[in-house]
Amino acid sequence: MKAKLGMSPIAWWNDDLTELSDDVSLEECLRQSRSAGFTGMEQGRRFPSSAAEMLPVLNKAGVTLCGGWFSGTLVDDSLEANQKRIQPMVDLFKAVKAPCIVYGEIGRSIQGDRAKPLATKPKLSPKEMEAYGRKVSDFARWIEAQGMPVVYHHHMAAVVETEPELDLFMANSAISLLFDAGHMAFAGGDVLRVIDKHHKRIRHVHTKDVRMDVINKLDRTKESFLDAVIKGAFTVPGDGSLDFEAIVGKLASYGYEGWFVVEAEQDPKKAPPLKMAEIGHKELMRVMTAAGYEVVA
Repeated sequence: MKAKLGMSPIAWWNDDLTELSDDVSLEECLRQSRSAGFTGMEQGRRFPSSAAEMLPVLNKAGVTLCGGWFSGTLVDDSLEANQKRIQPMVDLFKAVKAPCIVYGEIGRSIQGDRAKPLATKPKLSPKEMEAYGRKVSDFARWIEAQGMPVVYHHHMAAVVETEPELDLFMANSAISLLFDAGHMAFAGGDVLRVIDKHHKRIRHVHTKDVRMDVINKLDRTKESFLDAVIKGAFTVPGDGSLDFEAIVGKLASYGYEGWFVVEAEQDPKKAPPLKMAEIGHKELMRVMTAAGYEVVA
């Protein structure tokens, strides 16, 4: 089995918390991640918006674009409005041969609002989830008809956060899944059980680790998702609480091949991105070798 290792630039620049950002260029971000061993980088806010500008930067660093987040609003807004917003991204990602677009639902989400505690996250009724799943499926089919895969990112503080919510969403949709062990563990789910249930539709993986001692001390009636980030809820594999040897081994047992992307937002002053990248890469290489993966560029 073959796999590729990528990173997210959120370790260097946080889009929701600008105070948790290093003042480094895109070129330096790519250089550091590549020196740590990663051959892919997900899109971030400092990336060029055209293939003509992006490809030379990526090629010089020896990395490829391994995905990127689209802020979807299908829970409230029309299919057409979201199609119009995502079309330039579809065209760009096809041009640079990215493996997928990551659909993240921000409609009704409180993930970017420090004034809203985790306990106030939005919830959909079964009927609402059924309608939402159909809408997301239609959207995914429209994108994939253009030759661009799209995956759904379950996420803390959003409409699909918990394991039961993900189960209900998956039962009512046809979109592929981005599995994020860190978000699922934060939400109280069983990460290995989620893989068992939904492995057939997992097409992209975020290897986000968590510090459960931080998470368990949160007052979810008062503290927000961003408060948790600031406190250090997330980190890279090898520096947190999750057993990535078991997680990667489980994915391998079902034949998953593709990208494993480290996405761990932290304070770069407390957790220097290059050092964290090196820790994450070392741990992933260890567990992927144990699982029988060949890591390729």
